[in-house]
Amino acid sequence: MDINLSQCFIAVDDHDKALAFYRDVLGMEVRNDVGFEGMRWVTVGSPAQPDVDIVLEPPLADPGASEADTKAMAELLAKGLLRGVIFTTDDVDATFERISAAGAEVLQEPVDQPYGVRDCAFRDPAGNMLRFNQPRKR
Repeated sequence: MDINLSQCFIAVDDHDKALAFYRDVLGMEVRNDVGFEGMRWVTVGSPAQPDVDIVLEPPLADPGASEADTKAMAELLAKGLLRGVIFTTDDVDATFERISAAGAEVLQEPVDQPYGVRDCAFRDPAGNMLRFNQPRKR
């Protein structure tokens, strides 16, 4: 029995800013853009991984959520406490240069980690932590 990742979700507070980052800076392709009951879901993905979708969704994608819960989720997102995503790259230093040149908030410059990767970290426009890993060459 095979089990494969199909979709993952990243909360965003501004889909247009998120699109400018994920599409224009990271090079993701837009696969879907859907609105429903005042909310919006945008699906992006790496051209190298056509079977894996990243869904950019509202912080609380539930039209029946209370105002208090919606506000709490928005506050957690603003603090960068909702999600983190780790991407792999074949050149973390070039990836770092491209993303930092686009003005993304740098959390960590490229560094060799003791657990076998060279990585860096940024915040996306909504405050989510994104790490970019490259396995170290031996």
